[in-house]
Amino acid sequence: MEGGAYGAGKAGGAFDPYTLMRQPHTILRVVSWVFSIVVFGSIVNEGYLNNSEEEEEFCIYNRNSNACSYGVTVGVLAFLTCLLYLALDVYFPQISSVKDRKKAVLSDIGVSAFWAFLWFVGFCFLANQWQVSKSKDNPLNEGTDAARAAIAFSFFSIFTWSLTAALAMRRFKDLTFQEEYSTLFPTPAQP
Repeated sequence: MEGGAYGAGKAGGAFDPYTLMRQPHTILRVVSWVFSIVVFGSIVNEGYLNNSEEEEEFCIYNRNSNACSYGVTVGVLAFLTCLLYLALDVYFPQISSVKDRKKAVLSDIGVSAFWAFLWFVGFCFLANQWQVSKSKDNPLNEGTDAARAAIAFSFFSIFTWSLTAALAMRRFKDLTFQEEYSTLFPTPAQP
């Protein structure tokens, strides 16, 4: 691991996309980004059915539920959050202030844990509403694969966001130790 507080040993260095894409938290963020696209994309494309008798759309999960709205909202917001933190990952090596780096890592921990919780709630909500949906509302089984995909990728997102939070927590602990160690045992001045 490179020296320096909170993972920015070469603050102000040149941008290296190869190094960025090899970092585990960046890989997990890209995977979470793709999962969020799958969730909101499958709900938007095939999550609403038309009722030919009443000329209205209803959610495939349960006719009178807000499951589709929740899935789309969480998916879109997770998509935007992933983009924001990917941009922060790109900008992070340029941050020279230890306090700002610490804030970035702490926000990564909090936001990732929060999103893991939201995906857990989303998975439980979508699965429950799918379970109680009536087959008479969808006699042709339209969109069932998309509904199952949204449930599955909501489940997978719990783990990607939890792992992202765990990696950020590990990075925070490791780098806080490095900072404390360098304070207790300073490097001697070069003559």
